[in-house]
Formats: sequence, C-alpha cells, structure tokens
Amino acid sequence: MFTSSQHVPERNQDATVYVGNITDACNEELLWELFVQVGPVVNVHIPKDKVTTQHQGFGFVEFRSEDDADYAIKIMNMIKLHGQPLRLNKKASGEGGGFKQTFEVGANLFIGNLDPEVDEKLLYDTFSAFGVITGNTPKVMRDMDTQESKGFAFVNFDCFEAADTAIEAMEGQYLCGKAISCQFAYKKDGTRGERHGSVAERLLAQSNPDRKAAGPHTRFASAPGAPPPLVGGGPGMGMPP
Repeated sequence: MFTSSQHVPERNQDATVYVGNITDACNEELLWELFVQVGPVVNVHIPKDKVTTQHQGFGFVEFRSEDDADYAIKIMNMIKLHGQPLRLNKKASGEGGGFKQTFEVGANLFIGNLDPEVDEKLLYDTFSAFGVITGNTPKVMRDMDTQESKGFAFVNFDCFEAADTAIEAMEGQYLCGKAISCQFAYKKDGTRGERHGSVAERLLAQSNPDRKAAGPHTRFASAPGAPPPLVGGGPGMGMPP
C-alpha cells in the first residue's frame, strides 16, 4: 500500500535512497509502483515547493532494510523514467535531507567511440564493477535538439585506483559492437591540454576524507543477502561538461 513519508514520524536514513533527475510528471505513487518491483518499500516522499507546489526534481524512497536499498540502487540507477535516467544515491543522515556528497578527487574518465545505443544505464552497469561512481555521471553527451548521443561520455570515480583499473580493463573493449576508448578526461579548469590523473591530483587524493580501502568494486546486482560474485578522442572531446 502506498505511503507518503509525510505521515511517517522518523525515516530510516540507512535504508533511504535519494532519487534524482525525475521529471515534472513523476509523483510519489509512480515512484512507489516503480521501486516496489525491486524491494519492500516503506514510504516515498517527493519534497515540494510550498508556494508553487511543484517538486524540484528529486525524491526519497525508504526500504525495509539497508540491503534492500543497496539492491535497489544497483538495479535501478540510470533506469530511464519519462526519457530521463534516474540518478540514485544513499540518503545522507545529517541535516537538510540531501544525498551523500563525495570528495571530488579528479578520477574522471573520458569514454569515447560509443555506439549510439550505449546509454547511462549500460555505462553504469559496466563501470561500477571497478569502483564507486560519483557526481552526475555516467553522463552521455547528447545533441541539444535531437538528444542523440555524440559518441562519448564521462564517468567519475571516487579514487584513482578504480579509475586506473577501469582504464586498464576497458580500453579497446567492445560495447554494442564498437571498441571504446577509455582514458582520463581533460581538465576543465583552464589548464589547457592537461588530463586528470596527474601526480599532484593523486597526492591530494590521499587526503580525501571519504577515502576507503582501494580495490575493484565487485558486488554486482545480486539479490539482497546473497554473497557477492567474484570476478577476476581529441582535447575538445575529452573535456567534461
């Protein structure tokens, strides 16, 4: 039964998922019906402006347990709703009710030579095997008018170990029948022609307050409670938006 969190006194922060990039047509009942397909939903809440009564493009879905929430993120992140990929993250437990923020280290990759069929969901499913993906990525760059892919995208990781592993594993590999290029993206801070991944950036990353033990992220979309499986362009195009 659909329940809005407006009527729930206290939300389980660890079992709550932030759902971003939702359209104006999305409402709480729709999110409930969508996410109940992947786990037991406790309640749903889409904050709205008190004056306009319009939501601001995001909402929250609380599951029965943290494992259920983690499973939902693995399954539903980058799934398209009304033509836009949903961006899911664990809800922060602090004030303000936002989503977890991550320290930007510069482990940003440029993925080139993409087939038009490659979308954010496929990139997320592919690259999340190597580590935690951060920011507003994966992001496929598209034509403003036609929304067709321009053939390249960006993926940001929370550490250089994950980015290095992704480059080593994915450079020249095939996605949808085309061999992709995978390398560090060009910086967009005015440093002409310099890519991310420099020694200086790596040294700064050592002070990352969110830094965890390095290693590939090998937990794929297995059911909650199941053990994780074991798994063994030019400068203009390489610059993130």
